[in-house]
Amino acid sequence: MIALLTGRLAHKSPDAIILDVNGVGYRVQIPFSTYYELPEEGKTVSLSIYTHVKEDAISLFGFRTVVEKQFFQLLISVSGIGPKMARDILSNIQPEELAAAIVQGNLVRLSAIPGIGKKTAERLVLELKEKVRKMDVAPPARETAPSEAPPEVADDVASALVNLGYKEAVVRKVLAEMTIEPGASTEAVLRQALKILMK
Repeated sequence: MIALLTGRLAHKSPDAIILDVNGVGYRVQIPFSTYYELPEEGKTVSLSIYTHVKEDAISLFGFRTVVEKQFFQLLISVSGIGPKMARDILSNIQPEELAAAIVQGNLVRLSAIPGIGKKTAERLVLELKEKVRKMDVAPPARETAPSEAPPEVADDVASALVNLGYKEAVVRKVLAEMTIEPGASTEAVLRQALKILMK
């Protein structure tokens, strides 16, 4: 199984990248937390990989940090949570905040994540509370300065949030009401929109 990939970042979007490893392009699905930490396209990057094998497909999920991958593996161990939902959970909440919500039994915070109802939130707390307590979760990374944005940044952000489970009309309304600075990066706009949507 593939556990680590290092290569040239051929293409990146908020939910997936294409990693060129010695001329072979691997499509790797990622959470937003990993997307925020990626370098510019064309640069070299290393990702920890989880390989998900089904009868009809092999899917790769990539993570910038070991902690992200650990949380992903914990999440998919919970009944009813598959790889895509686990990836979506990590896109909505940083590992450090997720750890706190699980340990504190914060069902309101967990239930606010699209696709996670009260019963699933209760399962997360019940099945993962003790496992998360034993993990050494690092403090959140500091915000990085936004880089120059492509003109289609709003469309990229809207597409990513709709794929995450938010209704397109709601997403478009939030984006229309936001003050987006000229040159704001996709990462910065994505963070800003998520903060509003999670209120």
